[in-house]
Amino acid sequence: MEYVTLNNGVKMPKLGFGVYQVEDQDECEQSVLSALNAGYRLLDTSAAYFNEEAVGNAIKKSNVAREDLFITTKLWIQDASYERAKKAFETSLKKLQLDYLDLYLIHQPFGDYYGAWHAMEELYKEGKIRAIGVSNFGSDRLVDLILNNEVTPAINQIEYHPYFQQKDAIKVMKDENVQPEAWSPLGHGGQILKNPILAEIAEKYHKSIAQVILRWDLQSKVVTIPKSVHQERIESNFDIFDFELTKVEMDIISSLDRNEFIADLHDVDLVKQLNELKVR
Repeated sequence: MEYVTLNNGVKMPKLGFGVYQVEDQDECEQSVLSALNAGYRLLDTSAAYFNEEAVGNAIKKSNVAREDLFITTKLWIQDASYERAKKAFETSLKKLQLDYLDLYLIHQPFGDYYGAWHAMEELYKEGKIRAIGVSNFGSDRLVDLILNNEVTPAINQIEYHPYFQQKDAIKVMKDENVQPEAWSPLGHGGQILKNPILAEIAEKYHKSIAQVILRWDLQSKVVTIPKSVHQERIESNFDIFDFELTKVEMDIISSLDRNEFIADLHDVDLVKQLNELKVR
């Protein structure tokens, strides 16, 4: 496993396993167990994924020591305030059957996320969370949060894949010492997995296009959390530590950027839709 060191000195695996849209509890539990057996140690969930219990059950059933795991969950918009964030954290901790979290993120830059951040800062200082961060924060909101609070987010989890590279946002994160983390690293709808340029690179290394993309993430110093419920893909996505892309190949993949995104958080209808989603 390869690691990054966050801005507070905590080491985080570069490659993790996500469980977005895996709401079937048995399927989620089995997928997480398969991931842990394959070697993943970073697990990423959220209150809004409705599967924290399944992730917790898988952790409990696994033979992996707690100190070897890096567990992330996220605070939903509904709980974005000081008081509600404190309660939501305890709820997530109970569902995950854990005594502490490795990383707690504000899932969306909506609601009273300033109040939530103050609560998370306190939980961090109390040792209940090893690192705190945000998700889906644009550069303006990220920098504003940094300038007006004591603790700088360790992570900003954003949409990131070869067709949507957010180069300006990544630069801001680098300048502010915030680690970028990629959600949906393989894009959406499978189109990116048919790219002929990526296929040529993959053939050279006897790897899949997905493996090449995930390797590109790691070499770009972006933490990545692919998702799958299929054991073969779970294992394949982890098998990316035995090859390295050349600088030319890295540059070629970087040239594929189309500014083609899955979610536009500036879209009013999407903002309304996200705010309407309730986690309880």
